Amino acid sequence: MQSSNTKLGIGLMIATTFVFAVQDGISRHLAGEYNVLMIVMVRYWFFAAFVIAIARLKAGSVRRAAATRQPAVQIFRGLLLAGEICIMVAGFVALGLVESHAIFACYPLLIAALSGPVLGEGVGWRRWAAIGIGFVGVLIILEPGITVFAPAAILPLAAAVMFALYGLLTRYVARQDTTATSFFWTGVSGAAAMTCVGIWGWEPMSAPDWGWMAALCVTGVTGHWLLIRCYEVAEASAVQPFAYLQLVFASAIGLLVFQETLQTHVAVGALIVVCAGVFTLIRSRKVATGGA
Repeated sequence: MQSSNTKLGIGLMIATTFVFAVQDGISRHLAGEYNVLMIVMVRYWFFAAFVIAIARLKAGSVRRAAATRQPAVQIFRGLLLAGEICIMVAGFVALGLVESHAIFACYPLLIAALSGPVLGEGVGWRRWAAIGIGFVGVLIILEPGITVFAPAAILPLAAAVMFALYGLLTRYVARQDTTATSFFWTGVSGAAAMTCVGIWGWEPMSAPDWGWMAALCVTGVTGHWLLIRCYEVAEASAVQPFAYLQLVFASAIGLLVFQETLQTHVAVGALIVVCAGVFTLIRSRKVATGGA
């Protein structure tokens, strides 16, 4: 059953962005050494095992957890996410965390803008203005750089489109299905798809990197659980501006761990999109309490 708790949803989104940023840093390390499809496949094996265990615990059986009247949409969600992860991780290797996330930052704007026409959620003109300002911030991030316009920039851009659609479909299926059901289909359909393509790229992995793989699996499970819960308790248009924080967290990891560079235009653009998110929070609270 779906509820509307904007404050909780925002907290879940902030936690989600931090966990995803850590996950991205681990993915960048592993994908720089091993086949991307293999890395994502192993992660999905753990993910699928976890969701099956959760299904038995929460729903009493796998059959109950898998029960849905919208299986095609649930499977499509799983495939979208698996494809998005592969493309984005490849982008980390080609561009680095900072520039990949600078481009990927447009996905929350896409979800917020489309939540009205696709999901029927209310988005007033002030929030539309905040979304527009957020896009200006993204343009500031993109415009001065040359690397951003390299062919590799298509990777995070495509990932942004795919993840925006995944987010909208997650909110859509939550109207009829429980969090456990969506979680189950996300893990199982993604694992099946990745096994079909990833098994052919298997490579031997060192013991230390298996430790990093274990950490990647844990962060993957945690992040997607938080995201599903987020969309279940709050409107996408209210929480999505806070997804911009993933740009800040991932950039910090890129700078501190991978010695990437942070140019002034990236910092300015990130500040603008975060401010747009804060304004949207204030505005959504006023609307919820009947303010003008």
